[in-house]
Amino acid sequence: MMVRRLLLVLSLATTAAAQQKGWEKEWNETLAAAKKEGRVAVAGSPDPVMRNEIIPKFTSRFGIQVEFIAGRAVQYIAKVKTERSAGIYSVDLFMTGVDSTVNTLYPEKLIDPLRPLMILPEVIDGAKWKTGKLWFIEPEERYILRVFRSVSGHLFYNAEHVKAEEVRAAKDLLNPKWRGKISTDDPMVNGTGANNAAMLYSELGADFVKRLFIDQNMVFSRDRRQYTDWLARGTYPICLSCREDDLKALRKDGFKLVEVFDLSDVSTRVNGSPWLLTYANKAPHPNAARVFANWIASKEGLEIYSRGYGAATLRTDVEESFLDRATVPRPGVKYFDDTEWSWTITGRKSARENMQQLLREHGKK
Repeated sequence: MMVRRLLLVLSLATTAAAQQKGWEKEWNETLAAAKKEGRVAVAGSPDPVMRNEIIPKFTSRFGIQVEFIAGRAVQYIAKVKTERSAGIYSVDLFMTGVDSTVNTLYPEKLIDPLRPLMILPEVIDGAKWKTGKLWFIEPEERYILRVFRSVSGHLFYNAEHVKAEEVRAAKDLLNPKWRGKISTDDPMVNGTGANNAAMLYSELGADFVKRLFIDQNMVFSRDRRQYTDWLARGTYPICLSCREDDLKALRKDGFKLVEVFDLSDVSTRVNGSPWLLTYANKAPHPNAARVFANWIASKEGLEIYSRGYGAATLRTDVEESFLDRATVPRPGVKYFDDTEWSWTITGRKSARENMQQLLREHGKK
């Protein structure tokens, strides 16, 4: 009996060692091929953490350059589609928001399955993830990888001009005091501004959206730097679309910019921002794409991004003490998930279209 047990243990150990050698061999071959390719082309939002921390660290670690195609998703995806009509395939990976990923990249078949690329044990081990597995959010569970789940703020305000008690509810924004004092990312194009407006339309109705976006003379912009600057200067001391990573440096310089996570009359939300990861089909640098995809989903890659952006990851081993505690979902609390599949493809799409039609009827383009 003892001999049989010993043989079983040795057999299992041998199998585990062979599996480990198998992934290591495949990884080393992929890495060698990736270095020959020399670069990986990644399209995404112009996040400071990407340029200042992620790209330098990745290039230093693997000797692979990152061509970062940064901008609004609607713009670089349009460019990708134009290039493809001419037979040009220039992007390897997309790090894109939920709406563009779910409603454009996926249904228009601009992406291939990402799951087969994932190979590092620390990435594919379900114990390393709060969800118990890599979370591919679409029905096939192969294309769209989600690695973040954070409580999302409703707005930012400049505390030199706005008091905390003045913005306890969304309806407080209808105070005549704030007429001409609120900015947002343009809700007439798909993106953060449209998604936020769609959520308000869904929860508080058309009349509220009209009173806030039209009657309150809200200012629209498609330039993140512009509405961030407006907030800091107090030109428009309430911002519905500003981002934590854009404000960190300003806070260090002494600007009193406050994020509001709870409003009494709308749901507290979680989302998958800053991005969902997908793999472009006919990727020009498939091996470099595989290396980047595995590394960005690893403990090192995600912790760097989490620190720089201020978002909670889905990994169990990423340090969270540096995060604003309000951004980390609390156990037992029910949140509205703004990245949930059915809401994204049906509820939000319908609310967004209705909201944009309403604004067009009042002269917005």
